[in-house]
Amino acid sequence: MTASPPPSPPPFRDPGLGVEARTADLLARLTPAERISMLHQHAPAVERLGMPAFRTGQEALHGVAWMGRATVFPQAVGLGATWNDALLRRVGEAVGREVRAMRAADPRVGLNVWAPTINPLRHPLWSRNEEGYAEDPRLTAALATAYTRGLRGDHPERWRTAPVLKHWLAHNHERDRDTASTSLRPRVLHEYELPAFRGPVRAGGVAGVMPAYNLVNGRPNHLSPLLASALRTWTDLPLVVCSDAYAPSNIAGSQGYLPDHEQGLAAALTAGVDSFTDHGTDAAPTVARLTAALGRGLITRADIDAAAARLLALRIRLGAFDPGPDPFDDEAAFDTPEHRALALTAAEQAVVLLKNEGLLPLRPGTRVAVVGPLADEVKLDWYSGALLRRTTPLAGLRAHRGVASVEFAEGADVVRLRMASGWVTVPEAGDQDAGAGGQAAAFDPALLGGRTDLPPLTVGRASGATSFTLTDWGDGVLTLRAPDGRYLSVADDARVRASAEAPGGWVVRETFTLEPHGDAHVLRHRGSGGLVGVAEGELTVGERGEPLHVETVERGEDAVRAAAGAADVVLVVAGNDPHINGRETEDRSTLALPPRQEALWRAAHAANPRTALVLVSSYPYAVPEADAALPALLWTAHGGQAAGEALARVLCGDVSPGGRLPQTWYARDEDLPELLDYDLITARATYLYHDGAPLYPFGHGLSYTTFGYAGLAAEVVDGTLTATVTVTNTGAVAGDEVAQLYLSAVAPSVPRPHRWLIGHRRIHLAPGESREVTFAVPADEALGFWDVAHGRWCVEPGAYTVAAGASSRDPRATAELTVDGERPGPRPVSTAGLAAADWDESEGTELVDTTRVSGDAVAAGPDAPGELLFRRCDFGAGAREVRLRAARAEPGSATVELRVPGTGCRVTLRVPSTGDRYAWTTVTAELPEPPTGVHDLRLTLRGQVRVDRLHFN
Repeated sequence: MTASPPPSPPPFRDPGLGVEARTADLLARLTPAERISMLHQHAPAVERLGMPAFRTGQEALHGVAWMGRATVFPQAVGLGATWNDALLRRVGEAVGREVRAMRAADPRVGLNVWAPTINPLRHPLWSRNEEGYAEDPRLTAALATAYTRGLRGDHPERWRTAPVLKHWLAHNHERDRDTASTSLRPRVLHEYELPAFRGPVRAGGVAGVMPAYNLVNGRPNHLSPLLASALRTWTDLPLVVCSDAYAPSNIAGSQGYLPDHEQGLAAALTAGVDSFTDHGTDAAPTVARLTAALGRGLITRADIDAAAARLLALRIRLGAFDPGPDPFDDEAAFDTPEHRALALTAAEQAVVLLKNEGLLPLRPGTRVAVVGPLADEVKLDWYSGALLRRTTPLAGLRAHRGVASVEFAEGADVVRLRMASGWVTVPEAGDQDAGAGGQAAAFDPALLGGRTDLPPLTVGRASGATSFTLTDWGDGVLTLRAPDGRYLSVADDARVRASAEAPGGWVVRETFTLEPHGDAHVLRHRGSGGLVGVAEGELTVGERGEPLHVETVERGEDAVRAAAGAADVVLVVAGNDPHINGRETEDRSTLALPPRQEALWRAAHAANPRTALVLVSSYPYAVPEADAALPALLWTAHGGQAAGEALARVLCGDVSPGGRLPQTWYARDEDLPELLDYDLITARATYLYHDGAPLYPFGHGLSYTTFGYAGLAAEVVDGTLTATVTVTNTGAVAGDEVAQLYLSAVAPSVPRPHRWLIGHRRIHLAPGESREVTFAVPADEALGFWDVAHGRWCVEPGAYTVAAGASSRDPRATAELTVDGERPGPRPVSTAGLAAADWDESEGTELVDTTRVSGDAVAAGPDAPGELLFRRCDFGAGAREVRLRAARAEPGSATVELRVPGTGCRVTLRVPSTGDRYAWTTVTAELPEPPTGVHDLRLTLRGQVRVDRLHFN
């Protein structure tokens, strides 16, 4: 008897079949209930099919995060400062390999990585500035493309990891982030926001996107019609849309956009959301709501199948159902010498030299004073992994062979605290592990509580009082650190302990505020809002606090002066802690350096004029007085595990600084628009439109050598704009130059940027070496703008200036370029009507949703009239009647006044209450002195009214 052949594997397990066929087979094997269960972040196992459980979402912004120790690269904004696409790809490859290696050891590590964040850094007060790459959308897209290609890998069919871009769309604020609506005019949408996403999606290394918490034009981003009408048209890949955490419940919750959760999730699903990140690991509420929505007819089985199929296809591309070895098994790598060297290179390339009057590099044998709150720190952020190793600036300089000696002063006050009950004391802690309860082992650090295994602080006699290091981070926020290095923290039991290795956590438990209380103070714990008091001899936090007096044992400025006076050069290392005063959920209030840090550089400079300010921060500062007074300034983002060594190598001249600013450094707060004003054209924001003089411009960065540019030539042939320039190292040392190519329109018909980046290239040149650099970019993307008059992308004919140079404000070579073609005509209002949202200028209005599904309209508020201007409207042979489509939910009526300047045409239309903001009515009026030909048109909206369109007869 011959043995029966083994059964053939099901088609979904056959790597020889295409992804689409395998997906269809697997979907058909799932029951209707199982298909719904696939739509939660934590999809369950289906044991009868041998399907393991699956989780979307592994943080990997600049290294593997939240899964323990991993290689930590510089923050994303620091990677942006490298302007180096090839480096970003190498970093992405390293992170992807570590994801694979860590998953082999811990299956909780996910292969669907939520990275990178590609929101252009429009406003420097946005607290998540550290997560983005640049304020320019094209630079952002180029770096994101490189990073995602590294994460994805080069295998033709299988993906190393599956990157998801964050956060769709127009998300640069944390204030009221889940309830505030962003007014996003069409030009800003098409010229600024969409290009950052479109580039990496078209490049093929992106598996999906994550919508943002905020609303855009009155509609939650999780219901964005652009997911279907824009995003999914850029690629043939079945992109997965993963919701942000808890956002699905916001639709009917904090946003109140729909009346119940079944309608909220149904609307998200039909808009294009596939994976619902809600209620943590508990999928039951999401499954119940989707099941109920199906029963109510709000969604169909086809809607569920489409989302489930996209998620299954992602898993198939990751090799989840393939037999045999995975193609990425052999390359999985963790904490290798190559990764360590890459982390160092990335940190070196991220350093930006802002100013240098000959102080740097440090000469061999220099005696250095390293002072400031970040001099002996390696700070992590919310999306960092735990450190495998660390070098601080202090350690890096002490280890450098070219430095003769190093003195250190943190610059913080050392204090003792006296309460009415006695002096505050840290009891002996015994042998407890200092890392217990730390982030290193946290699957989700938002769920971590403070440590309770250490004894709470007590009060006692003056002889036993503990001296604490008090660091003032600005805005009244301070931390207190015990002599053993542990920070005062408050756990869930409301006891105060010296227990934290560093400030951190979703709710930061290590920050306090001193509030005046008579001739003393009370200490408020910021994380809980409670006041520090004493109960049974232990420090607790509650509703009532006990007054305390702060006795200064040592003034930080005095220590800085002493260290500075004994050194040849002083390095003041200042900046931010990424968990304090500017972090997710908490935007910054100012560009200014914290006052205590200002005082430190002033004290150092008074003691020693050879003082440099080294800013280590997640965002720009306004430091005009330091720029005027000090001979040298540098900036670097928090540089990860190799930050200190990298900084020391740059300061000592082993590496010539080559980083460039990825965003404008403004001179003062007054130069900034309001945080929620996303109309950068009208607000004159970013390097594109800012009319003032920045402190340091976009693209700025100095070197220890000099570079010259010559022979710039540019042309457009067969739809490609090609420019060539020769760059020469004219100095005495080798160095990196970032050649930047900009365009500007000589006489545009609409407001265009002063200049805009179309290409960049980081190159290394030896002294005297020259290199010809060629840029080739699609001409329509490089030259065009969004023509609101006709709702299309437009390349305007005429003269353009091509400039190559070292920053957006430092052109070194220019060339003229003439583009032929047909000029865009006037608005065809007599035949096509006029969409209110397509205005040229606006004041006192906001963009809102026409329906809950799609469409944009314009609304005016109750207090002041709204003004809209539409330029060059063609009324043809004469418009005798106007029909206005409008809505008003409030009782009573509002008015819309229409006038055509330069003619006698002026008419007021009264809009009655329609009872609902989505109940549209048409109001008609005859036009006196009917306008003919081309004129501007103005609308004035008085009262609460929403305007959709106008038609002319």
